[in-house]
Amino acid sequence: MDRRNFLKRTTAAGVSASVAATSIASAKADTIRSGFAEPPARPVFIATWPFGKPACELALETAQGGGSYLDAIEKGIGLIEADANNSSVGIGGIPNAEGVVELDACIMSGPGHSAGSVAGIQDILHPISVARKVMEDTDHVLLVGENAKRFATQKGFPATQLLTDRQRERFEKWKSEQPTKTHKVDENYHDTIAMVGVDEQGNVFGGCSTSGLAYKVPGRVGDSPIIGSGLYVDNTVGGAGATGVGENVMRFCGTFLIVEFMRNGATPTEACQKCIERIAELDPLSISELDINFIAVNRAGEYGAAGTSKGFRYSVCTTNKSEVVEALHLSNKKIGPEGGNVR
Repeated sequence: MDRRNFLKRTTAAGVSASVAATSIASAKADTIRSGFAEPPARPVFIATWPFGKPACELALETAQGGGSYLDAIEKGIGLIEADANNSSVGIGGIPNAEGVVELDACIMSGPGHSAGSVAGIQDILHPISVARKVMEDTDHVLLVGENAKRFATQKGFPATQLLTDRQRERFEKWKSEQPTKTHKVDENYHDTIAMVGVDEQGNVFGGCSTSGLAYKVPGRVGDSPIIGSGLYVDNTVGGAGATGVGENVMRFCGTFLIVEFMRNGATPTEACQKCIERIAELDPLSISELDINFIAVNRAGEYGAAGTSKGFRYSVCTTNKSEVVEALHLSNKKIGPEGGNVR
């Protein structure tokens, strides 16, 4: 038996065992402490920002229509990637400092604890779909740059011009305003779609996609394609996603930390808040300067969010509601040696 077939068979066996364990543990997971007035509903999809609402709705529709939950995550995020009016994800995304759109994405499956991602990929409309191919068709997790594009082309993804006329005009204006020998990234444009879904049995799936910081240094990769930073799921606990300045998330493995806080009994909102406070304890920036925001959901279907960006909102979709929710906003305070410990 060759290595690939061995891996596939052992992975399939592991997934079957994981699903069985999930069913056995379901009753325990459903008792997780929550601030919810009503029992949580499954399935549930949550995503960053109001533009995540149609993505969640399509994800739920896909799952209820017979698609897998990976199909649901892929299609939901793909909807935003294909929206040329969204300047931070997919086509229409703001380019790097040389006028080239570079995209990052990842996807995770709780059963089997598998993951795939791509970073710095150019000319490919749906990096979330390429990330899924990396997860399912290779023994790897992350492909980058030109070789990620080559892989996508080999898998049948067509080349697409991602730089729209609108973004080309904005880039030329930005370029003309830069000092001759100084490069400054515009940090006002860095939204991301991160999505996490929980099925009826409590299995957890997630994905994340972005064009990254506006006018970034070519080759810069943020948190979005990094497992444990922009996205993390654990089928025994739940999942979390991030948006904001990626460097301030990936230096602390933010979403992994949130899942661990939930494992230790925190509600999703509490876990997001604790993560931000932990980061702020170690970082010299004030909370508002960190510019990081998180969403989380546990396998019981309870969800929540917290952020440092005032007005951060996230989207939720279940079988009985679809809405945009205001996240917990942490006040502009200093935490750490100068500001004290708020844990």
